[in-house]
Amino acid sequence: MASPRFGTFSIVAADLERGEWGVAVQSRFISVGAVVPWAEAGHGALATQAKANVAYGPHGLALLRAGKSADDVVRTLTNADPKSAHRQLGVVDAQGRSAAFTGKECLPWAGHRTGEGFCCQGNILVSSAVVEGMARAYETTPGDLPERLLAALDAAQREGGDRRGMQSSALLIVRAGGGYDEGSDRWVDLRVDDHPSPIEELRRLFQLYDLTLLSREDPSTLVPLAGEVAQNVQHQLGVLGYRSGRATGSWDAPTQSAFQRFLDENNFENKARTDGKVWPSVLDYLAARASAEVARRTRTAPIVPGALDRGPGAAPGGGGASGAQRRRGTTKSP
Repeated sequence: MASPRFGTFSIVAADLERGEWGVAVQSRFISVGAVVPWAEAGHGALATQAKANVAYGPHGLALLRAGKSADDVVRTLTNADPKSAHRQLGVVDAQGRSAAFTGKECLPWAGHRTGEGFCCQGNILVSSAVVEGMARAYETTPGDLPERLLAALDAAQREGGDRRGMQSSALLIVRAGGGYDEGSDRWVDLRVDDHPSPIEELRRLFQLYDLTLLSREDPSTLVPLAGEVAQNVQHQLGVLGYRSGRATGSWDAPTQSAFQRFLDENNFENKARTDGKVWPSVLDYLAARASAEVARRTRTAPIVPGALDRGPGAAPGGGGASGAQRRRGTTKSP
C-alpha cells in the first residue's frame, strides 16, 4: 500500500530567551499531530511532511541532541533517503538556526521560507502566499511563542491554506520542566484530529489549556483579594456551594479554604497563590461559573413575585385566582 500524500502547512520556531521550541501545523489529513511535529527541549524542533518520513522525527532529534545544526540535520536526513524528492522538512536547532527542504516531487504548490529562529513550509497549497503569510504573521505578531505560532496558522488559512480544505491541526511546544507538575518538557501539547475548523478549535483548546494549566499572565495584573473583590468572590463561592454564610469582604481562613478547594477541583493548580492576590483569569472564570449557576436555577425554579401571597395553585403570572376559587366557581369571565 502506497504511503498517503497529504497537503500540509507548518511552522517550526524557537524562542531562545524563554527556552522554548515549537511546531504548529494544519492539514487536510486526519490526526496530523501524530505525524508532523517533533521537538525536544534544549535541542530543537522539526516538522516532517508531504509524503512524510516519520523516521525523520526521532532521527532528527537525535542529530540535534548531538549538537548538529539545522542545515546538518536537513542534509543528513534527506541525503540518506532514496525518496527525499517526495519529502518536506523544516528544522530549527538549539541556537535558533533554521533550515528547510522541499523535494522536487512534492505536489504543487510546495515550498518553504526560512527566517531568524523559524521556518515555514507547505505543500498542496493554494499558492506561495500561504507560506509568505505564515512567515509575515510570525515575524510581526507580538507576544510569546504560542500566540505567534497560532497567528501564523491563522494567516496561512486566510491566504487559502491547503487547497483541498481543512481537517486537523496541532500545537507542540517544549521547554525544560514545562509539562504537568514539571514531570515532562511538553509545555503545550494539543491536537485536533478531525474537525471542520481545526485551527479555530485548536485556539479554543489552547485558551482552555492556558487558563487551567499555564502561567502566562502578566504579574502586574494581579488583583488583591480584599474589599469588594473579596466580597464578590465569597458570594460566588457561596453560589457554587463552596462556602456558606454572609459575604463580608474579609478574607478569612474559611474563605481561603473554600477558594483553594475551588482552585483544586477546577484544575487551577498552576494559578494558586499564597500572597493574597489572584489572577484576573481566575476571577473571570469564577464569575462566569457563578452566573451560569444562577441562570440554571432561574430556569429550573423561576422566581414568581407574590406567589406566597396567592397560595398553592396560583397562576404563574402576576394575578389570577387560586385553585380553591376556581373549584368554587367564583371566578368571573373578563
